[in-house]
Amino acid sequence: MSKRRIFLKSLTALGATTLFPKTGWSNVPLESQQSRIKPKKLKKGGTIGLVAPGYSIDSEKFYIVVETLGKMGFKTHHTPRVLDYEGYFSNTDEERAKDLMEMFTNPNVDAILCARGGYGCTRILDLLDYELIKQNPKPLIGFSDITALINTIYKETGLVGFHGPVGITLDDEYSQTYFKRIVMEGPEILPMKNVILSDPEDYMNSEYHRYTIYGGTGEGELVGGNLSLVTAMMGTPYEIDFTDKLVFLEEVEEAPYRIDRMLTQFAGSATLPKAKGIILGVFKGCDRLKTSDNFTLKEVIMDRLAPLGIPAMYGMSFGHVPHNLTIPIGINAHFDAHKKRLRLLEAAVS
Repeated sequence: MSKRRIFLKSLTALGATTLFPKTGWSNVPLESQQSRIKPKKLKKGGTIGLVAPGYSIDSEKFYIVVETLGKMGFKTHHTPRVLDYEGYFSNTDEERAKDLMEMFTNPNVDAILCARGGYGCTRILDLLDYELIKQNPKPLIGFSDITALINTIYKETGLVGFHGPVGITLDDEYSQTYFKRIVMEGPEILPMKNVILSDPEDYMNSEYHRYTIYGGTGEGELVGGNLSLVTAMMGTPYEIDFTDKLVFLEEVEEAPYRIDRMLTQFAGSATLPKAKGIILGVFKGCDRLKTSDNFTLKEVIMDRLAPLGIPAMYGMSFGHVPHNLTIPIGINAHFDAHKKRLRLLEAAVS
């Protein structure tokens, strides 16, 4: 069963009040979008704090992450909480929230990298102290269920976050290149170039095909992440406002009918029709062979998104794939759906 699917079931069973308990670090969500804050550039030799805000990670994989970051020229820091277990979580909700807050407030930590994703981030959103995060801005990087954290922190504090590799997926040259360009170098203008597919299996795989859904161009701030998380957050205090935004989405291991259900909800949101563009990554493990009683992934995507009349494309190099772009939340970009190009228009770090 998909890890995000567990969240959808729990959302139905528990309701928003149980999902976002008013305990611990609890802060009332701020009423309006905060002034944007760009974190400082991460420098080579800097210290990266490692957290596991959702699923647990075994010690062997964790120390491979430490080794990878060491080879990249970074020091690492973590607390004992990150290697604990509480069912399928890395720790209790309260302890996972404390771990993340400790990394933000620790002056010796320069950036925060999620060692892995996995369900659990939505459960700690109401336990974070957003004012303390605002006072101690630094890069927070991760993807998949980390979508909930980086978008909510941006909404509540204005702090730019980064939808990029988690620790266990950072051992790829392409992923490392964009990690460094975005978080360390911060050029004012940066074309986000898709990886060249050299593996014949990837090249022939329909899930890696790149195509225009609806032509046109658009400019706006980047928001988004994992489709399941973006749709599941709708109707909560942490719902993303898509107005005038470039929305990027990815998914993994969901059948076309489930993608259909989520895109139907996504397309029916109050602010999605006001978006400037929709950029889909690779929906890994989501396609099925065409038969008389089903639809392919592409058929679902075209049916649900093309009628919106918003510039949109599928197949950029991000998501649950080895080659993963780092995409900054809240940074202005230009998108050309016909040419299938995305270009950052400003630095994501100061």
